[in-house]
Amino acid sequence: MKKLIVSASLLFLVIAATAQSEKYTKAMQANVATIDSLHTAQAWTDMANNFQRIADAEKTQWQPYYYAALGYVMTGYMEGAATGGTASADKVDPLANKAEELLNKAEALSKDNSEIFCVKKMIATLRMMADPMNRYMTYGPQAAEALQKAKSLNPENPRVYLLEGQDKFYTPEQYGGSKTEARTLFETSIKKYESSKPATNIDPQWGKSQVLFFLDQLK
Repeated sequence: MKKLIVSASLLFLVIAATAQSEKYTKAMQANVATIDSLHTAQAWTDMANNFQRIADAEKTQWQPYYYAALGYVMTGYMEGAATGGTASADKVDPLANKAEELLNKAEALSKDNSEIFCVKKMIATLRMMADPMNRYMTYGPQAAEALQKAKSLNPENPRVYLLEGQDKFYTPEQYGGSKTEARTLFETSIKKYESSKPATNIDPQWGKSQVLFFLDQLK
């Protein structure tokens, strides 16, 4: 009788764990599927909040923390785009701080992850947007170092070349920018997207639509 009770208890725990895992996966898939269709600061904020709720409930997976961080970074980028490419420090810094806090949690769960270093690069760039002239010497090298680390960890990561292409696209020629080099990087990124095979369907796959947008601008 005792063995029967123990077996029943173990079966219940397995069923409960499976149900929780399925709930997590479905929530992640639903939110991941929306990423490439987000085009406003509010939409990215909503996405970040969704992933943060998932992360707070799960706590053992790096992906929801990563996506929440990405959402807050993209919120800052969208706000900057709406004001001509810059945003005030009182708007940018809290978003960057929040993103960094979440990304640190992701990194604690997944060391030496190329995707995480891509978002580190994006956070440094976001901080720089608030005051490029005065912040470049601090955050410019941080952004470059993070992106180089992302590439060294996974040279096949298409988002590495997307971010490199964006840098070349937006940087004035006198400071090292080049639309020609940007096009080459975006074309490389597209090739990487076409051959990319994420480990799971909730791992990062975003960015291809951004690359296509830039290539269209460079026709």
